[in-house]
Amino acid sequence: MRSIAELSRLDGRKALVAGGAGHVGLAVCETLAELGARVAVLDRDPAACRRRAAALPGGAVAVPCDLSSEAGTRRAVRAAQRRLGGLDILVHAAAFVGTTKLAGWAEPFARQSTKAFDAALRVNLTSAFTMVQEAAPALSRSGKGSVILFSSIYGRVGPDMSLYAGTKMANPAGYGASKGGLAQLTRHLATVLGPRVRVNAISPGGIERGQPASFQKRYRSRTPLARMAVEEDLKGATAFLAGDLSAYVTGHDLLVDGGWSAW
Repeated sequence: MRSIAELSRLDGRKALVAGGAGHVGLAVCETLAELGARVAVLDRDPAACRRRAAALPGGAVAVPCDLSSEAGTRRAVRAAQRRLGGLDILVHAAAFVGTTKLAGWAEPFARQSTKAFDAALRVNLTSAFTMVQEAAPALSRSGKGSVILFSSIYGRVGPDMSLYAGTKMANPAGYGASKGGLAQLTRHLATVLGPRVRVNAISPGGIERGQPASFQKRYRSRTPLARMAVEEDLKGATAFLAGDLSAYVTGHDLLVDGGWSAW
């Protein structure tokens, strides 16, 4: 049998990370690059893409893309394959979140708009479908094809709105709906793309990013591990699902939530 160190290596593999210039994207890109993969960073902001790619080892490349455009998304996936010389790993970590500035989005439910809801599903969910569909032939040829979709605890459970009392924070309905869709898309694709391609999800809990102290205190009190996540907490899950450590795992949604959903 191979050692754990050997199973964890991604030397020679090519990875495309959507949302790669973001907070979660940083943890994902660093993990894949450290384990030997060459990474293509996909994000909406071209300058941020280039900065993130320049900071990674292994000849990372920047692939700017607005995921709300189907044609642009498909072009970006093809460009990444061309520049990397193939594709073994696809990670979708791009999303509209509670702090996204969009009219009709981070509002009380009665003021959330259909337009914002549709826009979020387009980026959070539909673009994942588009990317996997476009990348599937290359992932299948790889022989090591692995897809990781980032869902959320709110793809499994509803929000406890009392956590947000007295703050300007929001938990839009479209966020949970899109993340629940990603969890089901994971299961669907695992059955459709197997045995050549594995498809799994990671569902983080709340990640500490300067939220109001009252929110953080309430969140910690409701979490068995008594803290919010940090981006580093996602590195182990990414390393496990990307390569041969999880060679017999597909259709799985890995919760990284400090026990939040165990109550």
